[in-house]
Amino acid sequence: MARIGFIGLGIMGKPMAKRLLQAGYEVVCYDIDPEPVRELVAAGASEGRSSKDVAGRSDVVITMLPNSPNVEQAVLGQDGVLAGAGAGTILVDMSSIDPTITKSIAARLAEKGIVMLDAPVSGGEPRAVDGTLSIMVGGPQEAFDLVRDILLTMGASAVLVGETGSGNVAKLANQIMVGLNIAAMSEAMVLAAKSGVDPERVYRAIRGGLAGSAVLDAKIPMILQGDFKPGFRIELHIKDLANALAAAHDVGAPLPLTSQVMEIMHALKAQGKARDDHGGIVQFYEGLAGVKVRKA
Repeated sequence: MARIGFIGLGIMGKPMAKRLLQAGYEVVCYDIDPEPVRELVAAGASEGRSSKDVAGRSDVVITMLPNSPNVEQAVLGQDGVLAGAGAGTILVDMSSIDPTITKSIAARLAEKGIVMLDAPVSGGEPRAVDGTLSIMVGGPQEAFDLVRDILLTMGASAVLVGETGSGNVAKLANQIMVGLNIAAMSEAMVLAAKSGVDPERVYRAIRGGLAGSAVLDAKIPMILQGDFKPGFRIELHIKDLANALAAAHDVGAPLPLTSQVMEIMHALKAQGKARDDHGGIVQFYEGLAGVKVRKA
């Protein structure tokens, strides 16, 4: 069984690493925050001193980090994966980053015989905990085949989309659809509340029809309780949409609706809500209409 290194133990990374431990994998982990490392060690993992150290002790290295600069530092920095990994190591970057950065990192790694897969995920913290994430992968088929069982320990599905960078393109497409879905849902529920109609009953009435979605079922119950504890923070969705817009501009694909939702999220960030769950987008519309979408 492969020795797995895991770098990045945040909201998503920590439960994902725990799934690997529960499946019997040998895991060595590292994070700049020592607290989740201690928690993983208590669960059976080994502690890594740095990304370099983790890579030197692993066959497969998984990174789960906030954004492109974090991945570049963890992989290409002085004490990074590149400095510690040997030829034949597979790096699986499960972060959501700019596809162009993915390609540049992969090229650097290839010079040393290290193969990189980009494998961002969708599903948020709840699905990271229960191991039912959707995983979108870019990179060589051979490397994907070698790590597929590892990925399916953390996810319900793992699909090879195409060449390196394709996984992150798929994730950006996912984030566009999720963000716009939440915004549309928020507009609709604010309309219901402002009209004096119980939004919970509206939700129950429409969820079985064409407007029903996984987003609707995941976010409406939280909104009705006024619960914006983050499963996926607004500030992270801003990061993803910024990457989506940058990638779209590179290839000449206008994203007008994405731009609007991005500005809504920036408005909420300016109000101190950057760390709210992205279901908190509803608060922007509630502020405009002077009404709350809450359980009666």
